[in-house]
Amino acid sequence: MRTIILLTISNIFMTFAWYGHLRFKSSPLWIVILASWGIAFVEYCFQVPANRIGHGQFSAAQLKVIQEVITLVVFAGFSVAYLRESLRWNHVIAFLFILGAVFFMFRR
Repeated sequence: MRTIILLTISNIFMTFAWYGHLRFKSSPLWIVILASWGIAFVEYCFQVPANRIGHGQFSAAQLKVIQEVITLVVFAGFSVAYLRESLRWNHVIAFLFILGAVFFMFRR
């Protein structure tokens, strides 16, 4: 569970690092790049321990799939709440296909 929690926190920071600047399009690019790097540093402080802790319990491929699912869930919430974009039916279908990938990744 620690791995999932750390990856979730990591993804929240990374989503802001990658997409948070979209609400500040009038800011100079170099400023948003530096701000994004600062946020990404904090993200790595959670991501690296998450993968270290989880690697004995999960394979590297499983960790990557877990991270991608968390990324999509975090991004969906971020895009609706922060960017004020709406989720459409095709986004939901795409997420369902990704959940299918999770099923096959963890199938033994």
